[in-house]
Amino acid sequence: MSATLSSTKTRAALRTSARASAEFLLVLVMAAVVLWLLGRMWSVVWPLIVGLFITTLTWPLTRFLRNRGLRPALAASVVTVLFLAVAAGTVALIVVPVASQSGDLTDGVVDGVEKLREWAAGPPLNIGDDQITGASDAAVERIRNSAGSMVTAVFTGLSTVVNGVVTAVLAVFLMFFFLKDGPRFLPWLTRQLPGRLATDVPTVAARAWDTLGAFVRSQAVVGLLDAVLIGIGLWILGVPLVLPLAVLTFVSAFVPIVGALFAGFVAVLIALVSNGLTDALIVLAIIVVVQQLEGNVFQPIIQSRGLGLHAAVVLLAVTLGGSLAGVVGSLLAVPVAALIAVVWNYVREQLSDAPREPGTDDAQDGAVVAS
Repeated sequence: MSATLSSTKTRAALRTSARASAEFLLVLVMAAVVLWLLGRMWSVVWPLIVGLFITTLTWPLTRFLRNRGLRPALAASVVTVLFLAVAAGTVALIVVPVASQSGDLTDGVVDGVEKLREWAAGPPLNIGDDQITGASDAAVERIRNSAGSMVTAVFTGLSTVVNGVVTAVLAVFLMFFFLKDGPRFLPWLTRQLPGRLATDVPTVAARAWDTLGAFVRSQAVVGLLDAVLIGIGLWILGVPLVLPLAVLTFVSAFVPIVGALFAGFVAVLIALVSNGLTDALIVLAIIVVVQQLEGNVFQPIIQSRGLGLHAAVVLLAVTLGGSLAGVVGSLLAVPVAALIAVVWNYVREQLSDAPREPGTDDAQDGAVVAS
C-alpha cells in the first residue's frame, strides 16, 4: 500500500519551515546591522581590539604584581612601561644589526643586480645593453606619466602609517586602563544589567576573555615555532642577521598571510645578496615548508586545543575571514569563531534540560507502582 501525504501535517511543516526561515532571516539582518555599525565605528573598534589583544599578553604579569601587593594603577603602569621597553627593544634588535650591516647589504644588492644583468645578457635570453637601456628608459617614462597616481599612492601610504601610529598609541592607552580597571568591569556590568542578563552577560564575557587569551597565547607559540625553525635553517646556511630575521618572523606571525610573506621576502633577499642564488632558493624552500607546516599542522592543532575548535574549523575560519576582509579578516577570523562557539555553548547549556538527580526517576516509578 502506498502512503498518502497528510495535508494537515504538510501545512504544519510548511508553517514551521516558514517561521524558522523568517526568524533566521531576522537574525541575518541583525547581524548585518551590527557589522555595518562596527564598520562605521572601525576607527574606535580597531584600537579597542588591539588593546584587548595586548592586554591578554600582559595581564598575567599585572595579576602577579597585584597579588604581591602593588596597587592597580602602579601595577598597570609598571607593566605598560615594560611592554613599551620590550617593543622598543624588539625594534632595536631588528633595526640596529641591519643598519650596522647596511653597507655590506647594499654592496650585495648591487652585485646581485650586476650578476642578474650579466645572466640576462648571456644565453638563452641574449639581452643586450641597448635593450636593457631601452627598457629602463621606458620604465622611467612610464613613471613620469604616472606621477600623479604615485603622489596619490604616497599620500595614501602616509595616511596609513599615521593611522597605524594613532591606533598603536590608543591601543597602549586602552591596555593601561584595561590592566588597571579590568577586574572591576564584570561587577560593574552585573550592576548595570537587569534580571537574568546580570548573570548571563558577565558569564559569557568571562568565558570570552579566557578564550581571547588562549588565542593570543597560541598565536605566540606558533610564531615562536616559526622563528626557531626558520632561524635554525638560516644559521645552518650561514645567512647573516639570523637573530633579527628570527625576531621579525616571530612578530610577523601575529599578522596572517602578509606578515609571513614580508618576513619570508626579507629573509630570501638577504640570503640572495649575501650567500648567492643557491642559498636563497634553499631559504625559500625552508620558509615554504615551515609556512605549510604552520598553516596546516601547527596552527590548527595548537589553536584547536587552546580554543576548543576543530582544526578544520580553524582552517575554514581563516579562509573565510581572509576572503571577506583581507588581512584583518584573517587576523580576527579565529577569535571571532571561538567567541561564537563560546556564546553557542552557553546558550546550549541554558536551553538543555537540567541533569536529574540519581534515584529521582526510580523513586517516582516506585510511587506510581505503589499507588
